[in-house]
Amino acid sequence: MAWTESYHCDVCNSPRGDAEDWWLAWTDLTTPPEGTEQESLRITRWSHSLSHSADVKHLCGARCAQTFMDRWMLSEGARR
Repeated sequence: MAWTESYHCDVCNSPRGDAEDWWLAWTDLTTPPEGTEQESLRITRWSHSLSHSADVKHLCGARCAQTFMDRWMLSEGARR
C-alpha cells in the first residue's frame, strides 16, 4: 500500500503541484536588542522536511504569501 501526501494552500486552497513555486510560513518569538519579546513572521521556500510541521502554513506562490503576510500584519497577534 502506497502513501501519498497532498498539500493545499492555506490562503486559496489550491492543491500543490510539482511545477509550482510554493512557500512555507510560520511565526517565531523574537527578542530584539534592548526590547521585549515579540512575534515575527518567517517565510521561506518550500522544504519537504519543514512542510510536515503542524505550525507551518503552505502558500502556493508570491501572491498568497503576500496575502498571508498582510493578514498576519493586521491580526491582533502581530500588534503586541
